[in-house]
Amino acid sequence: MRRSELVRALARVPPPPSPRAELEQVVSPPEAAADLLMAAVQWDGLAGRSVLDLGSGTGRLAIGAALLGAQPVVGVEVDPTLRELACRAAEAADVRVEFVVADVRSYDAPAEVVVMNPPFGAQRQHADRPFWDRALTLGHRSVHAFALADSRSFIAHRAVERHAQVLEMHPVAWELPRTFPHHTRRRVTIAVDRWAIRTEPPS
Repeated sequence: MRRSELVRALARVPPPPSPRAELEQVVSPPEAAADLLMAAVQWDGLAGRSVLDLGSGTGRLAIGAALLGAQPVVGVEVDPTLRELACRAAEAADVRVEFVVADVRSYDAPAEVVVMNPPFGAQRQHADRPFWDRALTLGHRSVHAFALADSRSFIAHRAVERHAQVLEMHPVAWELPRTFPHHTRRRVTIAVDRWAIRTEPPS
């Protein structure tokens, strides 16, 4: 699948109808999501690999991974109201994804590759940390994820602690549209990075 086709497919996955600020339900922009998934293809060859999407929301990254041939694909989301939307979006995309309602802190089924757009910790300090801890534990081959640029030192430190290798870290053009009631501007640019981390120990 070409990047342009993937972007169009991801754009068809709907955002949460009533995003919750306390859960930081911010949707990955289709272009950024496509770049993260194409990087996963470059580094890991997603076809036939198991993929876990932590904090899957309405399923944009999970569905994209399935479109690129990953199988099985599981999305984990704590908000039960989003599961039905994610299931319908996967059906519309003609892919198979299992969506599980669970807190990522208690989810323990591993996969080869973890993809995620976790909370950035803007509303609740350190809200991203359980996601990174679980991702680096459950991703037996790699983790591909977004994070605020302010989190670079934390993520690099966590990777070193887990004997993981940072493959790449790229700044992302990320425009956040007005999403929550406290947002006053129509859109704002935020400093976000895209990470690729090898968790598999060298042979």
